[in-house]
Amino acid sequence: MKFTLDEQQCRNLDFSTRREWLLPNGIGGYAMGTASGINTRRYHGLLVAAVEPPAKRMVLLAAVDAFVQGEGNPIGVSANQYPGAIYPEGYHYLRSFSVDHEAVWNFRPTGMDIEKRLYMHPGENACTIRYRNLGENAVLLSLRPLVSHKPYHENFLESAGYPEAMTFPKDQSIVTQGGVNLRLFHPKAQRVPIQGWYYRFEHARETERGLSSRDDLFCPCELRYELLPGEEAVLVASIEAVKAKAPPVDEAGENHTKLADSLREAADKFFVRTSARSSIIAGYPWFTDWGRDTMISIPGLCLHTGRVEEAKQILRDYAGQAKDGLIPNRFVEDNSTPDYNTVDATLWFVNAIHKTLEVEWDENFAREMFPILQNIFDKHMTGTHFGIHVDPEDGLLTQGEPGVQLTWMDAKIGDWVVTPRHGKPVEINGLWINACRILELMAERIGLDDAPFRNAAEHAEANFESKFWHEVRGHYLDTVDPADASLRPNQLIAMSLPFAPAKGEKARRALDAVTRELLTPVGVRTLAPNEPEYRGRFQGPLPDLDAAYHQGTVWPWLLGPYVSALVKLTGDRKEAKRVLREAREMLHQYGLGGVAECYDGDEPQGPGGCPYQAWSTAEILRAWVEDAKGD
Repeated sequence: MKFTLDEQQCRNLDFSTRREWLLPNGIGGYAMGTASGINTRRYHGLLVAAVEPPAKRMVLLAAVDAFVQGEGNPIGVSANQYPGAIYPEGYHYLRSFSVDHEAVWNFRPTGMDIEKRLYMHPGENACTIRYRNLGENAVLLSLRPLVSHKPYHENFLESAGYPEAMTFPKDQSIVTQGGVNLRLFHPKAQRVPIQGWYYRFEHARETERGLSSRDDLFCPCELRYELLPGEEAVLVASIEAVKAKAPPVDEAGENHTKLADSLREAADKFFVRTSARSSIIAGYPWFTDWGRDTMISIPGLCLHTGRVEEAKQILRDYAGQAKDGLIPNRFVEDNSTPDYNTVDATLWFVNAIHKTLEVEWDENFAREMFPILQNIFDKHMTGTHFGIHVDPEDGLLTQGEPGVQLTWMDAKIGDWVVTPRHGKPVEINGLWINACRILELMAERIGLDDAPFRNAAEHAEANFESKFWHEVRGHYLDTVDPADASLRPNQLIAMSLPFAPAKGEKARRALDAVTRELLTPVGVRTLAPNEPEYRGRFQGPLPDLDAAYHQGTVWPWLLGPYVSALVKLTGDRKEAKRVLREAREMLHQYGLGGVAECYDGDEPQGPGGCPYQAWSTAEILRAWVEDAKGD
């Protein structure tokens, strides 16, 4: 779907710098920035390469300063934020911006008309940038690439040792640091040996997060082109020797009027396939692939976009990393041992296998996965890491150890775990019962003994309601042993799963409580506003953000469990569609063509966190197709 900003929106700097665009390459790298052209995050850049796909990302080509000259003085058609100033001020001449499979800017300085196009090469750490003279007169175009070799979580400051080497073969400029070559291919350019540092670029979103916002960048050369009407200059940035590319003509410019189609196109951004693994990026720009996010996202991103075989491969790759009955919480970026500090990712893994087999029964795949699932069951029954084990007294799953956060509410500030939720969380036990029922069903279908799984499910189900239901408050406890009666959305998961243990009249009462206190047009609050720890704003420096992350902040992905619970308990598909109707606008509000990670709990609800979050898109799409029966 093409997202377009008109002249008024482009020249409104606050509006255009808060609308971000993303072009991923499918192996973990990407190009990302704002419609205004100003990089507002340390993560922004025209080439952010996954040096060891799908991780170890580096900002290599951060920006390009561009000037055009007709009969008068040179005029900037780019923009950077410096302390107290923007230079050049290209946004003054920006008449339109659009993004679909490429990003396109149109600048109209006096007497000139310049179009800039940026395209990310699929499967390669490379991008092609084209400047075309759409005017009636010849122009001189001058480009100054601004480069770095910085890990994308870090800042980059002037260093006497940067770059280690520069070489200038025909039509190329190569900047080398740490064994990584940034290759700039610039055919037909006049290369001028202008080199040096540009200082104190500022990134406004990092300032808001209380992080260092300064970067310095290095210019290896100036490139000049004399462009007659209709001619273009081409610049390719890459870490390998590649040729210029443009997006397929038959795909560019397509617009979708149906919500499902828009969400399916949004889903494309998150898939990565490398020699290491197939997976789903949890969110751009700063997340890599996380087990929990991937498993929650598989039904929406894979199964409702026709990627059943890709879902199986992702599940196989995670199964291959299973250890002691747990799948990885996340793959760390230095390629060392994955982190396994999660209680729910593995249970969502079981659910994702079930949903995949529901769409298309494959006995060979079921038999392939079953030994992994059997091991998961056995380890949870007897006990595995982080205190995860079934309580033999009530059959419920308990977990937790000091200083570790294991559920999706996983914010941690130093040694402070904001919402530890130790004991028996409600959604974890919904997931456990769901997993036992899935194993029972799979064992029956492939001719194995299903009794152990059935017995475990029945034991936990017999105690679920008596343990979790709070009659006075009219909803389920968030955790038991110890008890936490605060109103949170996690009970929705226990109501919405395929084999959900929370059902009947009490579940409907709990759903009503969630609807009254937690539901908003853009997602579900993580804590009710009348609770003492509630925080209504997801704003401020990073410690404040982490403290508010699950203490009232709204999460769009929870619309999926909410809608599934609504339809399961009431059958009201019309209301399900109404609840999801805001998704069309959410695709325009922050990351163009993406759904935000979270929103403020209080009105006005501004978006925050990652502009492109996988499970936000996935769960809205899944609920829209499965439950609301939308098209």
